[in-house]
Amino acid sequence: MFFFNPFRRLIFRFLPAIVVFLATITPSFAESPHLVDHLDPIESVATLSLANVVDLTLEKYPDASWLKSLEQEAEAIAQRGNSWTAGASQAGLRFQEATSGTLHYIDASVQVPLWNLGQRDAQQTVAKLAENSALSQADAVKLRVSGLVRAALWDMALANLSYEQAKTELTITDQLLAKVQRRVELGDLPRADFLLAQSESLQKRSVLTLAEAELMHARKRYSSITQMTKIPGSYQEKLVELTEIQQSHPLLAAINSQVERKQAELNAIKLVGSGQTNVAVGINSDRFTDDQRSNQTESFNIGVTVPFGGSAHLAPQVAAVNVELNKLLAEREQLSRDLEQAHHEAEHNLEINRAELGIANELQQVAEEHLKMTHLSFSVGEINLMDLLKIQSRTQQAVLNAKQRSVMLQRDIALYNQAVGVTP
Repeated sequence: MFFFNPFRRLIFRFLPAIVVFLATITPSFAESPHLVDHLDPIESVATLSLANVVDLTLEKYPDASWLKSLEQEAEAIAQRGNSWTAGASQAGLRFQEATSGTLHYIDASVQVPLWNLGQRDAQQTVAKLAENSALSQADAVKLRVSGLVRAALWDMALANLSYEQAKTELTITDQLLAKVQRRVELGDLPRADFLLAQSESLQKRSVLTLAEAELMHARKRYSSITQMTKIPGSYQEKLVELTEIQQSHPLLAAINSQVERKQAELNAIKLVGSGQTNVAVGINSDRFTDDQRSNQTESFNIGVTVPFGGSAHLAPQVAAVNVELNKLLAEREQLSRDLEQAHHEAEHNLEINRAELGIANELQQVAEEHLKMTHLSFSVGEINLMDLLKIQSRTQQAVLNAKQRSVMLQRDIALYNQAVGVTP
């Protein structure tokens, strides 16, 4: 048993700088000297919000051109549905002359396809649902982009946390190495302890190198997704109050709109029936040229053509759309299951990290107190360097775990919001 009071001065003399737990959720990205030349710079901008990053990413996202084409398609379908005719009209002109040159025959006509009963309304419904589907697809893409940005930001935050912790551990180890070296020179410790401390320092430097590499990888992933090198000054989120997957979830809304549109398309195709009814209006002119007293006839005519027996020809088209519809229905069912699973996992991870954060903070406090005692014991020769390094490593891991749990909790809040379909 030993007493602490006589050794207070020794504590401040031999105790290295102990890591203070800073519960900062958004880490600092200020640049510092790096171990390798490869560098992916990232700038933290206080005026930049998470929502801004998502919007800027969406503008450059590969799906942007696809979303634009969906809008153009909806406009084209609407234009067709607003037309008074079911298709392109046709104009015809025929001229006939007898070989004797005594008879000229001219026939001019215009043929107009008509909408079948209810067909135009069906086409207008398809146009409206196509527009709704385009908007829903845009919302779904925005949610997916939000998920990519959220994951990239928090992966980078965790990587930066590990990097900063590795730098701190290397500093502590180097400080210990210097003290061990002095004590070896004074003959208080064997040279084997110096080699052990030197080995520990080299290992920490290796850990720092790898942590730096992971940080650069995380930065590159972020810049690749967003096409920018700036991050929000703060991107913490508040936990939404939704406790289950709603039908308004952007991914569900998107596939529901596709199902509704496909059903409308199927109905519109069926209304085509055997084909389009056509009305033809024309004039005829018969003239005899060798006898001015002969009859010269001008006539007006109108005709209607009604197709029939075309159901067999329409059936493959109906079947093809029906296949697409049933595929969408299957995808919707699978999506619903996947969303429920993702929600459960997000909820579970959130609960676990809440509990683990409290435990990690307590472990950090205990480990730091133990490390103080261990340093004191080592300074007076009660324990050897190997024991000190073991306890120091355990303390550093406890500090890192506490910091990581704090960041992971905020990350899991963002992922829960993502799972229930909430965009920043």
